[in-house]
Amino acid sequence: MMLVAKEQFDATRAQLLQTIQNLDNTSFNDKPDAQSWSVAQICHHLVLVEEAAKKAITWGLQAQEQSSPARKNVQLVVLDRTKKFQAPTIVEPIDQLFTVQEMLDLLATTRMNFLAFLQTIEEPEILTKYAVKHPALGTLPLDQWIEMVYLHEQRHIEQIQEIMK
Repeated sequence: MMLVAKEQFDATRAQLLQTIQNLDNTSFNDKPDAQSWSVAQICHHLVLVEEAAKKAITWGLQAQEQSSPARKNVQLVVLDRTKKFQAPTIVEPIDQLFTVQEMLDLLATTRMNFLAFLQTIEEPEILTKYAVKHPALGTLPLDQWIEMVYLHEQRHIEQIQEIMK
């Protein structure tokens, strides 16, 4: 996997863990209002997005036809929190209480699985030759799906920090 991506994954995850690890279970599960997600649900959403990205990349690599998919400025779109997105059902968090420790374990397992999966890709440059449709961003080259995972996490770290204020 690209070293830059690994560094971004590590830095973003460290920031997320620093943000949530000292919360008590009650505030972790408190919703700011009926329409919003709790910090626990946001974290669960991050787990689901990472799993969905792995599936999308797997699916894209199994595609028979290569293309030269157009690159997008994923950072510009994902980090702009004035643009709201409706989470597709597949990545909507469940309405369940989590302990902080359960979520830390889930986040760690999902990340370990995702990074291990990326290590199995023998020719990372192949990721630029295949694309899969992203629900919010349209057709994305597979390497940009990887970028989207940590940028998406950064977006939600900001959201969590707002909720905690």
